[in-house]
Amino acid sequence: MTASAISLDVAEVEALLARIAPLVPKADYECLKALVGTLIEVTRLARQRGATIARLRRMLGQTSSEKTANVVGAKGTAAPASDGSPTASGQDGPVTDEPSGGEPKDEPANDTGSAAKGNDKPRRKGHGRIPGSAYASESIAVPHPTLCTGQQCPACAHGALYAMKEPASCVRVFGQAPLVALRWDCERLRCSGCQQVFTAPLPEQARGPKHSESAASIMIVHRYGMGMPLHRLEIMQRLLGVPVPASTQWEIARDHAQEVLPVYDVLVSLAANAPLVHNDDTYVRILELMGKRRNKLIAAGDLDLPDRTGLFTTGIVAHTATGPIALFASGRQHAGENLADLLDRRDPALAPPMLMCDGLDRNLPFEHAVVLANCLAHGRRHVVDEVDNHPELCAHLLAEIGKVFANDAKCRKGGVTGEARLAFHQQESGPVMAGLRAWIEDLVANKRVEPNSGLGGALQYLLKRWKPLTLFLRAVDAPINNNLCERALKQAIRQRRASLFFRSMNGALVGDVYTALIVTTQLHRGDPFRYLTALFTNYKAVAAAPKDWLPWNYEEALARLDQRQAQAA
Repeated sequence: MTASAISLDVAEVEALLARIAPLVPKADYECLKALVGTLIEVTRLARQRGATIARLRRMLGQTSSEKTANVVGAKGTAAPASDGSPTASGQDGPVTDEPSGGEPKDEPANDTGSAAKGNDKPRRKGHGRIPGSAYASESIAVPHPTLCTGQQCPACAHGALYAMKEPASCVRVFGQAPLVALRWDCERLRCSGCQQVFTAPLPEQARGPKHSESAASIMIVHRYGMGMPLHRLEIMQRLLGVPVPASTQWEIARDHAQEVLPVYDVLVSLAANAPLVHNDDTYVRILELMGKRRNKLIAAGDLDLPDRTGLFTTGIVAHTATGPIALFASGRQHAGENLADLLDRRDPALAPPMLMCDGLDRNLPFEHAVVLANCLAHGRRHVVDEVDNHPELCAHLLAEIGKVFANDAKCRKGGVTGEARLAFHQQESGPVMAGLRAWIEDLVANKRVEPNSGLGGALQYLLKRWKPLTLFLRAVDAPINNNLCERALKQAIRQRRASLFFRSMNGALVGDVYTALIVTTQLHRGDPFRYLTALFTNYKAVAAAPKDWLPWNYEEALARLDQRQAQAA
């Protein structure tokens, strides 16, 4: 039986509830009132312009976490072992399933009742306060007004005062606009006889372009690092008395992109020769390739493959000898095609790289050989979706996969070498995965799970991709999930949600270059603002030797420049 949609008038519903109230018990009336209120609220939210399933789920108290304790319950006692009996490992430990969130998260510092509730997860150390040393601001030395080093102690009159190693620090935070303008009013003098004007010369700080290198950096970090739309920054600056139009911001970012392209090209070359790469896709909006603009391009014959309508931002994270490099490519090509373009620059003498991605075929670079590893977290996610339909079977699957993630977390926490990690996984995770595969094959062979059901599809997904899913049992440094690339892609997703679209392919290219530099700097625990400022300020030195100005070694280049300038002075 299907229910037809009706139009609800809140006043009529309230009148109806008032008529029903004296006819039913009070407890039944309160339950009915709550149900009707929920229906009205869901209807109101669904009619809003920004309504999403995620918002409705949050309103109804549904969690989006995929942790085993959340999807099958904290006890997990319904998980059967491979022989059909309950397993002793049904209850997950604190790090048994971290596939979708990366590093394990600490408990809140103020959670004083976790131990009393039986939670064995260790609490975070510290009190949550930020030390003064964490503020990257210029410190101001404050001498004692009446005492000095070597003076006799005024308290005991015996000892001598000496300076302590650590001063007593006080931090006070002030507010200001992201972009601050300084104005110099140069005095002008006019001769009463010849009328010649004499103007005071500008100080050194006032010389240069109107928008300094640091101003360009903060605009770019706001737009491509934080996802703030140019128009929103324009409004903020106008309200704070330092107007900077959105068009000016774009022109500055576009013009400065030429100064960082040499460094970006070096990063691309290093990534192309990396032994391990991750890739994934998310969608993007580029107005030049959408709607009426796209139709004009097709009519003029300027758009190849006119049947292709998808627009993607591909994220590629490459593991190199010096650390991770993040690259982004926005346009009509999907992840596999963008990775193929990158591998075209690979040294042919090198062995094929290891590729970590999800199970979609469009992630594969055709005409390029790779050692394929698939994301175990994606395989696990298909099982999570079926927990409500098959709680016991899914609980066992999640518990066994959780053991593998727990083993990998131990290796990560211990900082072991790649060879030691491989040996540990072969010893600890190998039997787990072998037993899990035999258990899945038994379910399928004996038709204990309907092949066309959701769980049947999830099991087939695992079996079909079993070899790439278990590459971490055969290859050194093979990852077990694609979390690193998915976290990098969140930068592009943040931009899409806040700024909505790129106007043109050129705008998308500029965004990809800056996002790659910003994310790569963050992966190396650096400061993107300071890094971009250094590149813009020393663009001639960057163009001459871009390999010396990468996110992980540019500070050494800055030190060499400062030393040369000091010697010249």
